[in-house]
Amino acid sequence: MKKTLLVLTLLLASSLAACGKSETKPEASSSAPASPAVSASPSATQSTGGTTTKVEASAVFKANCVSCHGVNLEGAVGPNLQKVGSKLSKDQVAATVTNGKGAMPSFKGKLNDDEISSLATWLADKK
Repeated sequence: MKKTLLVLTLLLASSLAACGKSETKPEASSSAPASPAVSASPSATQSTGGTTTKVEASAVFKANCVSCHGVNLEGAVGPNLQKVGSKLSKDQVAATVTNGKGAMPSFKGKLNDDEISSLATWLADKK
């Protein structure tokens, strides 16, 4: 019984640690050659008034959120986000991304304001 509890605790700790590690800027930068939209946020966004496009928002999601929320927003360590827009407004999503909530870390300083705004808009559209 104690051995099972120890294994489950270690599994949970490693899952949460993996979630936090994928959200750092250096890893997002290392994946930039594979997805140029992540590295081109401010300069490539002038056509939409200085904010990132939906394509870039999905790239930001893939670079920073997939490990916890899943490739299809189905949830894994973090909650399912497939219909998050029916529960939270854009501002609520942006506040959660910026400040963190529960086990979710803050992305303030890891993502710029345009990336957070674009991601919040993209997720708020999921209804």
